[in-house]
Amino acid sequence: MTSPPKVLRLDRTDTVGVAMSLIADCEVVGSHGLTAHGDIPQGHKIALAPMRSGEVVRKLGKVIGVALADIAAGEHVHTHNLGFHPVEGGRGFRLAEATAQAGSNATFDGYRREDGRVGTRNMLAVMATVNCSSTVARAIGDRFSRLIEARRLPDFDGVVVIAHQHGCSVRADGPGMTILRRTLAGYAAHPNVAGTLVVGLGCEDNQVDGFLAASGLSPSPRLRRLVIQEAGGTAATIAAGVEALEAMLPMATSARRTSVSASQLLVGLQCGGSDGFSTLTANPALGLAVDRLVAAGGGAILSETPEIYGAESLLLDRVVSAETAQKLIAKLEWWEQASARDGGSLDNNPSVGNHEGGITTIVEKSLGAVAKAGSSPLTGVYDYAEPIRRPGLAFMDSPGYDPVSATGQVAAGANLICFTTGRGSCFGARPTPSLKLATNTAMHRRMAADMDLNCGEIADGTASLEQMGERIFELMLATASGRRTASEDLGYGEEEFIPWTPGLTY
Repeated sequence: MTSPPKVLRLDRTDTVGVAMSLIADCEVVGSHGLTAHGDIPQGHKIALAPMRSGEVVRKLGKVIGVALADIAAGEHVHTHNLGFHPVEGGRGFRLAEATAQAGSNATFDGYRREDGRVGTRNMLAVMATVNCSSTVARAIGDRFSRLIEARRLPDFDGVVVIAHQHGCSVRADGPGMTILRRTLAGYAAHPNVAGTLVVGLGCEDNQVDGFLAASGLSPSPRLRRLVIQEAGGTAATIAAGVEALEAMLPMATSARRTSVSASQLLVGLQCGGSDGFSTLTANPALGLAVDRLVAAGGGAILSETPEIYGAESLLLDRVVSAETAQKLIAKLEWWEQASARDGGSLDNNPSVGNHEGGITTIVEKSLGAVAKAGSSPLTGVYDYAEPIRRPGLAFMDSPGYDPVSATGQVAAGANLICFTTGRGSCFGARPTPSLKLATNTAMHRRMAADMDLNCGEIADGTASLEQMGERIFELMLATASGRRTASEDLGYGEEEFIPWTPGLTY
């Protein structure tokens, strides 16, 4: 831990460095007396050597793009002179070498459910099967929450409403219905949910009974159903819904936290509003925490398929089987083909905020995104919202759009989300708590009430990568044990429920 240099070179082969703070025009920086040509914002790239037009540009030892014009040493390297360089050639893979797990006695206090899984929260859910029942579902949740507001319920985390804009005007046997039902089923049976009330309209394509049957679910004291057209309309259904939640409440409030192994933790990995520090601080620190969790027998889910493009070799070089590698390659090829049909490319993914934060191409963004996954072997590749029961690092296919991706991870069983951000994303994923990890100190200061940890201390030189990884791991366990997150305190997590509609969503 030392004061950071003005310019950081991440690999000896790199042709660009990262500005660790604002570099002014004509300022002399670096050990070789590099003179800046123009102002270079914090987190952005500076040319370490002259580059000719058409020459590849390297960062972190990887090709992140190609020079669009001649670039002088000391010049700002960004969207005006750095272009996308498509992945070329076939994709190979290497099987991960078997390694003995170090083991861990790490624990957290969670709610053990009847199926053996463990919840990090204890909630009741009101779930709409269709857009047409979403208003009623929200009304049931709101009225019941007001009804119990004054009660002392220390082991109860409230009601979550699962409302959405889907469930009708789609083929009953089509991919849209399949994904919606798989997603809803994952929430209905989630370990963070003690009981679920399913609310339908009555004439929708996603019929309540059809949804339950297709999902292997059936009514029980923990799973109740209401149909508006059967119950007598809106007001009658709201009253019946409140009564149903009241009947399930004793079952929820009787649950108690007990000490369980960290192996019961399944963490969804997200990053949004990334910046030039994402690759340097929060993402690799989260990767170290993930390695700790996997060593303890737990699991993590990496997703956002468009955001591993160009960095997929970092995953393909540590797969547990050829089948796992081929599944990942097939997912990437689908995204390539879908974006081409759309008349675009996967380089469409970096957002305006990403560009302002110093990220230029999708490959550069992907290198940071994959860093969240640490170095553990990739144990499996899953479809969107597919249940994940195997420990270790998993990959779930999803768009890069954070709410859609995180919705799929929660449906897959994630009982904790870790979300890194450099620009200050505001996000939640009820019923699963979401930890917000800031990549830089300046943003953390501006949005301290929205963040849970400042990983910018790594760039400041006041904490090492290893120390921050340990802090993230301990924060995971504390949050799983009931420590409230900033997103929970601010009320995020219901509007962010967005199931993936089949098709191209970057």
